[in-house]
Amino acid sequence: MSALKRFFKDTIIYGIAAVLPRVINFLLVRIHTDALPASNYAENTNFYIWIALFTVLITFGMETAFFRFYKTENKKDDIISTSFLSVLVAALLFVTVAFSFSDFFTNLFDFSENPLQFKLFIGILAIDAVSVVPFAYLRASNRPIKYTAIKMINVGVIVAINLVFLKFIPEFKASGKNIPEVLSTIFQSTSIVNFIFIANIVGSAASLILLLPCLLKFKWRFNGILFKKMLIYSWPIAVAGIAYVINENLDKFLIGQMMDKTSMGIYSACYKLAIFMNLYIMAFRLGAEPFFFNHSDHKDARVTYARILNYFIIVGALVFVGIVVFLDAIKQLFINEQYWDAIAIVPIVLLANLFLGIYHNLSIWYKLNDKTSYGMLFSIIGAVITIVINISLIPVIGYIASAWATLLAYGSMMVLSYFIGDKQYPVPYNLKKSGSYLVASIIISFVSFTYFRENYLVSAILVLVFGMLIFWNEKKEILTLIKR
Repeated sequence: MSALKRFFKDTIIYGIAAVLPRVINFLLVRIHTDALPASNYAENTNFYIWIALFTVLITFGMETAFFRFYKTENKKDDIISTSFLSVLVAALLFVTVAFSFSDFFTNLFDFSENPLQFKLFIGILAIDAVSVVPFAYLRASNRPIKYTAIKMINVGVIVAINLVFLKFIPEFKASGKNIPEVLSTIFQSTSIVNFIFIANIVGSAASLILLLPCLLKFKWRFNGILFKKMLIYSWPIAVAGIAYVINENLDKFLIGQMMDKTSMGIYSACYKLAIFMNLYIMAFRLGAEPFFFNHSDHKDARVTYARILNYFIIVGALVFVGIVVFLDAIKQLFINEQYWDAIAIVPIVLLANLFLGIYHNLSIWYKLNDKTSYGMLFSIIGAVITIVINISLIPVIGYIASAWATLLAYGSMMVLSYFIGDKQYPVPYNLKKSGSYLVASIIISFVSFTYFRENYLVSAILVLVFGMLIFWNEKKEILTLIKR
C-alpha cells in the first residue's frame, strides 16, 4: 500500500472515531438549546472553557511528545510508562490543590451558585487527562479500530444520559406521563444543566476502564532522563496549547463579561456550527500526526507532505462552501430559533478554522526539527491578536468582533508558519494551485451568503460547479491515487 493510501485509510478510520461521535454530540446542541435558555447555555460554555484550559496545563504537551519519541526511542515501555506516570502525577496534584483551595477555585470558575459543577469539573479533568497517553498509544501503535470502538462507547453513554435527562424526562413530565421514581428523584436533585456534565464524567470513566488493559501489560518504570528530554520538547507545545485555548475560548468568556450571558450563549451556540470544519480538521490530525512522524525519514517525505496539504485544502474548501451556501437550512435543523441572531459569525469562523487546519498541516516542520518554540511563538502571536481585537471591538460592534479576531489570529499563524517554515524546512507546496482553490471558495461563499441566501438552487449549482472545476484540475492525481 502506498504511503498516501495508508495515510488516507488511517485518516478515514480515525475520522470515524473523531467525526461520528462529535457529530452525534453536535446533534445534542439542538436538545441543549431546546432545554436551556441562552443564559444557562452560557453556563455550559463557561464550564468547557475552563476544562479546555486546564486540560492543556495538566497534560503539558505530553501527547505530541509521546508521538515524537515513540518513533525514535527503542525502549517503548519507558516511553509509555514515563508519559503516563508524568500525566498521572500532574492530574493527582491538580486534584489535591483544587480540593484544598476549593472556595478559591469555585469563585474563579464562577461555580459558586452551582457547587456540584466544581466536583464534576475536577472529575472530568482528571479522568480525561489520565486517558490521553493510552489513547495516544493506540494511535501510535496503529490500532485505529480499538481507538474508534472506545470513542464510540464513550459518546453512546453521553448521548443516552443527555437524552434521558434533557429530553425524555422533561417531555414526559410536561405531558403528565409517569416516569420511574428513581429517575424523577435524580432529575429533581440538581440543575438541569448539570446533566450535561454528569453525562461527560460517566462517559469518560467508561473510556478509562476500557483503556486499562492497554496499560496493564507494560513494565512500569519512570525514566527521569527520558522525561527531561520529553519535557524540553513538550513545554513549548503546552504554552502553544494555552494560547490556542485563548484563541478558541477567550471570545466567549469576554462576551459574557463585556456584554451579557445571553449574548454569550447565543454566540456560543452559533459558533458550534463551525464543528463541521473542526471535525474534518480533527480527523485529518488524528491520522496525520503519527503519519508525518513515521514517514519523515522517507526520501519523498516532503513531496508527500505537499500533496497532502493540497488534498487537505481541496476538501476543506468544499466543506467551507457546502456549509455556507446551505447555512440557513442547517441552522433550522440544529439550533433553536432563539439562538439565530449570531448566525452571521459562522462563515467567518468556518474560514478561520480552515486557516487553522492549514496551519496544523504546515506545522510539521518545527515538530520534526524539534523547534517547538516556534509553535509557541505563533500561538502567542495569535493569542495577542485575539485579546487586542476582542477587548477593543466587542464594546463597539459586539460579538461579530470575536469572529473577525479568530479569523485574523489563525490567518496570521498560518502565514507566519509558512514563510518561516519555508526557510527552516522547505516543502514544495503548490501555492498557486492550492491558493486558487482557497480564494475561489471564499468568493463563492461570500457571493452565496450575501446575495443568494436561502436560494438553494443557485447554491447547489455553485457547489457543483466548484466541485467539477476541482475534479477537472485534479483528475490525473485522483485517478493515479485510486489505481495504486
